[in-house]
Amino acid sequence: MNATSVDEEFNPSVHVYEPHKVGLPALRPYFKALWQRREFAAEMSRTNIRAANTNTFFGQVWLVLNPLLLALVYYLLTDIIAGGGAKVGAAERFAHMCAGLFAFYYFSGAMTAGAASVVGGGKLLMNQSFPRMLLPLSAVRTAFFRFLPTLVVYLGIHVVMRQKLHWQMLLAPAFLIMLTFFAAGMGMIFAALQVYFRDTTSFLPYFVRIWLYMSPVLWFAEQAPPKFKGFIQYNPLYPLLGGWADLLVKGAIPKWQMWAGGGFWAILAFVVGSLFFMSREREFVVRL
Repeated sequence: MNATSVDEEFNPSVHVYEPHKVGLPALRPYFKALWQRREFAAEMSRTNIRAANTNTFFGQVWLVLNPLLLALVYYLLTDIIAGGGAKVGAAERFAHMCAGLFAFYYFSGAMTAGAASVVGGGKLLMNQSFPRMLLPLSAVRTAFFRFLPTLVVYLGIHVVMRQKLHWQMLLAPAFLIMLTFFAAGMGMIFAALQVYFRDTTSFLPYFVRIWLYMSPVLWFAEQAPPKFKGFIQYNPLYPLLGGWADLLVKGAIPKWQMWAGGGFWAILAFVVGSLFFMSREREFVVRL
C-alpha cells in the first residue's frame, strides 16, 4: 500500500492508496516538493541540535568539549602510551590526527544519523506525506552544524602545535563539501537498508570503526604499508580525508588524483544513494 500523493504533487489533503509499485517517483514533482519543504527539514535539524545535551550541565558546550576530549584520548593512546619517544614531527602528527579525527567523526555522525532517520521517524512517516529524503538530509545538516565548532577547536590546536598558517587551508572546504555529499549518499543507502534489515544498526558501529583504521586518520596517507598501497586507493575516504589533511595541516595542494578521486566517490555515493532511497521510500511506511 502506498500513497500516490507522495509520487505526484505531495498534496497532504489527498491520499489515494494503491498497491506498492517499486521504482522511481516522478523526479520533477519530487524535487519540487523536496525544495518546498526545505524549511521543514531545517527546523527539524535545529530542533535536534537544541534538544541535544539539554539535560546536561554543560549543555551546548559539549559541541566543543567532545572534540577536545577526543583529541586528548587519542593523544594519550598514540604518544604517551607509545613512550613519547617519537618527538620528531610529533606536533604535525598530532595536528594531522586531530584534523582527520574531527572530519571522520563528522562523516560517521552524518552517516549513522542519516541511517537511523527513517526508522526513528516512524510516526512522522505514517502521519505526514512528504519526500522521505528530507529525513536523512536533515540528519546530515544536524551533523554539519555540530561539526562546525570543531573547526574552531582545530585552529586552536594548529596554533598551539606551532603549525604554520597557509593560504592553501582556504581550499580545504572543497574536500569538506565532497565529504558531505559522500556522507549523505551513504546515509541514504543505510537508511533504506535499515528499514528492511534492522540488524544494520548493530553492525554499523563495527563497520565504522574498521573504516576508521583503514583511512588516513591516525596515519599519513603516504605512510600506508606497501602491501596495502595497491588497494587502499579504493577506500573512498582515502582521497577525501587525505586531501583534507594535506590542505589543512601541511598547506600542500593535493595531487590531482586526490581531487578526482574525492569528486568521483562523492558524486557516485550521492547519486546511487538518492536513486536507491527514492526507489524504496514508498514502501517504508508498511515496513515500519
